Amino acid sequence: MLRSAGFRFALLFAAMFASAAIALVAVLWWATAGALDRQTDAAVRADAIALAERWREAGATGLAEAIEERLAVDVENESIYLLMEAEGTRRLAGNLDRWPNAPPDEGSWFRTRVLHDGIAAEARLHRLDLPGLRLIVGRDESEREQLRRLLTEGVLWASGAVVLFALLGAWMLRHALQTRMRPVFATTAAIAGGNLASRVALSGRGDEFDRLAQTLNIMLERIVTLMEGVRGVSDAIAHDLRTPIARARAKLEDALSEAPEGARPGAPPDEATLRAAIEQGIADLDGISRIFQALLRIAEAEAGARRAAFAPFDLVPVLADAAEIYEVAAEARGQQLVTDLPERLDLVGDRDLVLQAIANLLDNAIKFTPVGGTVRLVAHALPATIEVAVSDDGPGLSQEDRARAGQRFFRADKARATPGSGLGLSLVQAVVHLHAGELRLEDATPGRSPAGLRVVLRLPKP
Repeated sequence: MLRSAGFRFALLFAAMFASAAIALVAVLWWATAGALDRQTDAAVRADAIALAERWREAGATGLAEAIEERLAVDVENESIYLLMEAEGTRRLAGNLDRWPNAPPDEGSWFRTRVLHDGIAAEARLHRLDLPGLRLIVGRDESEREQLRRLLTEGVLWASGAVVLFALLGAWMLRHALQTRMRPVFATTAAIAGGNLASRVALSGRGDEFDRLAQTLNIMLERIVTLMEGVRGVSDAIAHDLRTPIARARAKLEDALSEAPEGARPGAPPDEATLRAAIEQGIADLDGISRIFQALLRIAEAEAGARRAAFAPFDLVPVLADAAEIYEVAAEARGQQLVTDLPERLDLVGDRDLVLQAIANLLDNAIKFTPVGGTVRLVAHALPATIEVAVSDDGPGLSQEDRARAGQRFFRADKARATPGSGLGLSLVQAVVHLHAGELRLEDATPGRSPAGLRVVLRLPKP
């Protein structure tokens, strides 16, 4: 059990609990047994002072009478007195037969065993030296000693019970921790065995263990999503790159097959055909390069590699530059690009990545907006965030497609005939997550068909 962290923590708590309980019992013992000792000393001291005063008033005879009077009224037989001559062994008064043997170096106060009135007992004694006399004043501590032993035994038994209950509590706490952590152990073991669908069961109590389980489940969902994304990316790369590579190869084969008749084997085709084939091949290869560049940018953003380039900048000029670039493309397609930007929006982040994300949104909006439509770029500041929205008059996205829009190479059915690789929104989502922001997809004009699409980026203020 000592290798169990739960048992060690519980043992530490038990040790603290036992120490506190033992300290409490010790204080109680001191407050009772110590109070009895202090009460006895006070009574003996007061009695000795009174007898010394009586000696000053009436001499040795009066002192002996006072001792006899005290012994006569001592119903409980607790008082101990002995008055003797200083140089002799003659007893003048008291209930002791002889002078007690005081331990060495005890001073005027000491404890010893005495025989008074024929009874052996433990006594607390105080010696008082008077001119020509020796006086012992004390109290029988037999009952107090018995009470002290009872208190000591009670303290020892209570301390033992405290330690026993502390160890029992430590074991129970360890057992409770193991019981609550068992679903986590089972889930992690299942995942290590390859069952990625396993999740930590919740108890429904809403305590720290449930919150830990929820966090682990969210982490597992994220891991599964990333792994599915990796599998999807590999499949999509194999599918999407096969087409441009095959097209480039077909163009080159066509150029070779269209060589003039009668040319010797291996002779090149005419210059125009060859140039057209080469240009088409370069264009296809450029498309492949753009796909890989987009994948690299997404990977950098998702891995946080670009976070070191974060710096303060004004977002408004970035939005204005993107709008200026795509305004020409919109006019060429018979569309209108409308902007609504404030004077200044301070942001901390990667300026180039933010510009790329806005450019991707504008490119998609222009691509899917029909002739005569309007693309809008709006930005404004909220209390805690900066909101940038790009809306269009295109066909929009269904709720099912919006849930998958951030996946790499995903393209809705309506966009199959439109050029593109399906990486635009994936990059936007990666950039937004890198900046701890939020990406939302919603209808641009609710209630109208087609409703268009409004993409909202919310980025935290510095």
